[in-house]
Amino acid sequence: MEPSNWASGHSDALREYLALGMTYSAIARAINAKFNTAYSRNATIGRAKRMGLAGTNRPRDWTPPAPRDQRPSLRRLREHYAAASRWFGPVFESVEPPKLRCVDLEPRLLSLLELEPGDCRYPYGGDTEGEAITFCGHPRREDSSYCTAHFHLTRGPGAAPERVVGTASLRIVEAA
Repeated sequence: MEPSNWASGHSDALREYLALGMTYSAIARAINAKFNTAYSRNATIGRAKRMGLAGTNRPRDWTPPAPRDQRPSLRRLREHYAAASRWFGPVFESVEPPKLRCVDLEPRLLSLLELEPGDCRYPYGGDTEGEAITFCGHPRREDSSYCTAHFHLTRGPGAAPERVVGTASLRIVEAA
């Protein structure tokens, strides 16, 4: 008794194709085409072994793999393709640092608590640890938080206008 899910007609076709000297992959394709199945090459080899038909004899057109010393090694492949695989990074030229824009305006250097509603809020200081931040304090533009000089310093040409500055009323809440 042969435990298998192969139909007897499929096994007979396998026996017949092996007698013709076909390869196992060709046998699998032929059986699949003839019987509308989906056997793989390995399934035909396994079935042939279970039937006692599989042997060590190979097809006549089979060529053995190249000897190990003639196969391309990774080192040889790297040497062969080394020129094509090199990546050349961009070359950067040294550039003069840009001059920072300055405003010929002497700031009043007011603290946040000293600022009035119409004063310029352009900040100064605070670059190092513990340095106090002060503000310009000159009269600001109608449509900005900054005076005219600082407005043009912070806004580039063609920039969208700054949002309208509104006043916010604050309410002091007593702590309980």
